[in-house]
Amino acid sequence: MQRVRTPDERFDGLDEFPYVARYYDVTDPTGGEPLRMAYRDEGPSDGQVVLLLHGEPSWSYLYRTMVPGLVAGGHRVVAPDLIGFGRSDKPSDRDEYTYARHVEWTRELLFDHLDLHDVTLFGQDWGSLIGLRLVGEHPERFARVAIGNGGLPTGDERMNDAFKAWQDFSQSTPELHVGNIVSGGCVTRLSAEVVAAYDAPFPDESFKEGARQFPKLVPTSADDPAHDANVAAWEVLAAWTKPFLCCYSDGDAITKGADRKFLEIVPGTKGQAHVTIEGGGHFLQEEKGPELAAVLDAFIAAN
Repeated sequence: MQRVRTPDERFDGLDEFPYVARYYDVTDPTGGEPLRMAYRDEGPSDGQVVLLLHGEPSWSYLYRTMVPGLVAGGHRVVAPDLIGFGRSDKPSDRDEYTYARHVEWTRELLFDHLDLHDVTLFGQDWGSLIGLRLVGEHPERFARVAIGNGGLPTGDERMNDAFKAWQDFSQSTPELHVGNIVSGGCVTRLSAEVVAAYDAPFPDESFKEGARQFPKLVPTSADDPAHDANVAAWEVLAAWTKPFLCCYSDGDAITKGADRKFLEIVPGTKGQAHVTIEGGGHFLQEEKGPELAAVLDAFIAAN
């Protein structure tokens, strides 16, 4: 599998992001050299594990204002860069990116390498799609789940117009301005420095094949390759009695109302202090990071 790797100097001097990247080589399913996957691992090694999974087209920088509060609460925070994003290697052919491969690459890092147990998952956007598949396939590894601005579509649902517009734009725009896309998904426009940090992993369009492909990988029909695996994950969630928290923002058109399915189907949502994060857009971690970290800390303490 051909891949590119973002030069390290692209990440020099990022605002409010002092965290040292660690790396693990995950399997190339085509039989080539392993792919380097980056992650952050902060806080006490014996703390409650909080797994923060980013989505499209961001990277672990998205969680920079959440990590301090969670570490101060005594938690161990693990925040990977998905393959194709951040400091992780980026396959050069769009067809090399599949939903199943992303699940497997993330599983390999978290369970084969880090051997994480009693995990509290927080997933947003694709962090939800990948994270909830891992919960469905390895429920014994997870103690709690929190989802904000995410879901687990099977392809049987009708996708809303906001998602369809984003999907169309992602495939038709001649240049994918990642930093501006993240800024546009926030209620408040981001500073030039923060926009540049989201652009940092992508020196040119050849580094953006994963960012281009992710919107097409969301299941939108019943014949999608991920349909059956996601239906199976929902069957696990329908019997999930461990704590499950919904903490969506009030300003995200793409995932608005997606929490209803969890609240209706997942037994573990009962009795939890579900919260609406006010004043946040799609990337609520960017705009409301400290508040969201406090919500997760309280969720763990209460359960």
